[in-house]
Amino acid sequence: MILRHFGQLTPLITKTPMTALERRTVAALAGLYCFRMLGLFMVLPLLVLYAGDYSGSSAFLLGLALGAYGLAQAILQIPLGMLSDRIGRVPVIVVGLLVFAAGSLWAAQAESIYGVIAGRFMQGAGAIASTVMALVSDLTRDEQRTKAMAIVGMSIGLAFAVALVVGPVLASFGGLAVVFNVTAGLALIGIAIVLLAVPRACQIRPTHGETGTVPALLLRSLFDPALARLNLGIFTLHFILMAMFVSLPLVLEGSMDVHRSSHWQVYLPILALSIAGMVPLMILAERYGRLKQAFLVAVLAVGVSQWALQGTSGPVVFYIGLWLFFVGFNYLEATLPSLVSKTVYAGGKGTALGVYSSFQFLGAFAGGLSGGWALQNYGVSGVFACCASLALIWWLVCLNMQAPRELANLVVRLPAQAQQQEAWVSRLRNAPGVADLLLLAEENTVYLKVDETRFDNTILAELSS
Repeated sequence: MILRHFGQLTPLITKTPMTALERRTVAALAGLYCFRMLGLFMVLPLLVLYAGDYSGSSAFLLGLALGAYGLAQAILQIPLGMLSDRIGRVPVIVVGLLVFAAGSLWAAQAESIYGVIAGRFMQGAGAIASTVMALVSDLTRDEQRTKAMAIVGMSIGLAFAVALVVGPVLASFGGLAVVFNVTAGLALIGIAIVLLAVPRACQIRPTHGETGTVPALLLRSLFDPALARLNLGIFTLHFILMAMFVSLPLVLEGSMDVHRSSHWQVYLPILALSIAGMVPLMILAERYGRLKQAFLVAVLAVGVSQWALQGTSGPVVFYIGLWLFFVGFNYLEATLPSLVSKTVYAGGKGTALGVYSSFQFLGAFAGGLSGGWALQNYGVSGVFACCASLALIWWLVCLNMQAPRELANLVVRLPAQAQQQEAWVSRLRNAPGVADLLLLAEENTVYLKVDETRFDNTILAELSS
């Protein structure tokens, strides 16, 4: 139930179903996100294999090309999200997709590795992730927003899985140029989705503490110890992903004797089996309340996989290692944003997730760069040793992590009068069960994290009387 009058409580999650308009919105934006990420991910298993097509190639520059998009994304996604608050979501998304398409076409025409690097950087400069999420916020009700964000997030995982299978098939028809041209076409399809399938928002919500970045909260999100551990986690996970794909295709084609056009036949069954491997971790975390233990096992799986993926111990160990990586990666990729949402202070989820995403993209950039450098100087074994060492450091950092408390996120709409706001805030701050509170006066809103077993909703009726 949505309660919009002053002084009434708006839960962020309820059991009311989505409306037809919300379902259309979420499906369209999830499709847009999937098409865009599909184009980015398809390059992962291919770039190092087709390096010979480009003049000036070196392992270091290939790693830079692989991770260049992450640097542009990390720099621009929060500023472009804020720009969309001023000029509108659709213009920012459309221009971002045009820039992404231009970068793809640039890379498709490149004859040198420097052209590919420039194209990949342009792809990343079309940084629309935060703007798409803000549009989801504009077009969904408060109680449906978490579900909508989860569906859009799932589209990223789907894009990753499809990219590892489709990319090698497309490349077999004409190398990376075909892949980059298809990627440009996917961006244009994304523009059509935005203009034709996404409903128009009645108004822009300039800030929304649960989905938008609030500039005043950026430093708090950066230096909060619990959030910093999670930011380090997503940085490390995507560092390892990018560094690993600097070497993994070479091991498949060399030590495992799998032709590059057939790599999808390896990735497809491994990805399917990894879903089964995630089930015990999910049961351990959700049914038995051992979230920390499941998390540590997943990090350990990623670390152990790096030693196995060098290919020196034979195909059985290699394929088990590849399966272990995807089990750990997929579980952590799904769990980390959920932990950010549960850990963050009241009203800071949008800001914290923006910072978190920036660390994710920085990890992708650093992983590509470092993986290329390690491959050039120390070979395949050096890349995997670097990744394993980083995973071990992450595992040690997580040993003293605490599972977040089960607190509900609530929003209280306030009257505009300053004196009435002060009274509300004072009463709510001292109410039983309130663990954290944030007032955003410009939104006339208080964000709360509450213990539902102790918080009494009737206090809101008393305050409004």
